[in-house]
Amino acid sequence: MASLKELKGRIGSVKSTQKITKAKQMVAAAKLRKAQAAAEAARPYAQRMEAVVSSLAAQVTPTENSPKLLVGTGKDQVHLLVVLTSDRGLAGAFNANIVKEARGYARQLEKDGKTVLFYLAGRKGRSAINRFHPGQTEKYYDTTAVKEPGFDEARAIAGDLVEMLEAGTFDVAHLFYSHFKNALTQQPTRQQIIPVKVEDEAEAASGTPGDAPPAAVEYEPDEEAILADLLPKNLNTQLFTALLENMASEQGASMTAMDNATRNAGELIDKLTIQYNRSRQAAITTELVEIISGAEAL
Repeated sequence: MASLKELKGRIGSVKSTQKITKAKQMVAAAKLRKAQAAAEAARPYAQRMEAVVSSLAAQVTPTENSPKLLVGTGKDQVHLLVVLTSDRGLAGAFNANIVKEARGYARQLEKDGKTVLFYLAGRKGRSAINRFHPGQTEKYYDTTAVKEPGFDEARAIAGDLVEMLEAGTFDVAHLFYSHFKNALTQQPTRQQIIPVKVEDEAEAASGTPGDAPPAAVEYEPDEEAILADLLPKNLNTQLFTALLENMASEQGASMTAMDNATRNAGELIDKLTIQYNRSRQAAITTELVEIISGAEAL
């Protein structure tokens, strides 16, 4: 059984840890408000941009001169998985869930005979991917010096992907990140970003019951010219939105994890305090028995 001094030391240590987790929880809660607002503000623009590009792509007949962001390389053999994680821990299973989603899809592709490569952004996912998929990391984008990843980082990642696509490094690229729902729920998400997913014309024409029929749209100068300008912007936008979603998800997961840690520390303090009091009572009782026994012996 631990001595009274050891128990007192453990109680003090857990109380110190509890103060840290409580402070971390409050910091995450404060950052979450800003990150959540940014992520929610970016969603409509990103969704509409993707819908417009997909709709335009459905009206274009692919040719040899079509942008590779639209048609890819014409093959479906090499898949690049772009995995976005954070650089800091203490966020529960936030990073592990993203890596798990990416690894599950990688296994599925390899089972189908495809070649899988990784593009990693964020320190926390790097070790896990390299451990389970050694030698398959094509590039690592370091964000450790970036306080809050934003559009500059999204544009830099998009530039790397375009260069790799032009060099024929991969045929299809998939983006993995965590979609923020609320502070308790973050959904690991996969999104194909290269080539763009083409809208199904039958589904687009049918719509949902009660919707007005799709309007006839005439583009100027033409669909190909518009796509050539929109495709790079769309890639930047999708990556930027994913970074914002990740930021909000990280803060939400961190707040929840630190709240659980603070509660667990409180429960542990209560248990150790009971154990300390019982040990102290037993020690006092033993001393009293010894005193009484000594008095009776006299």
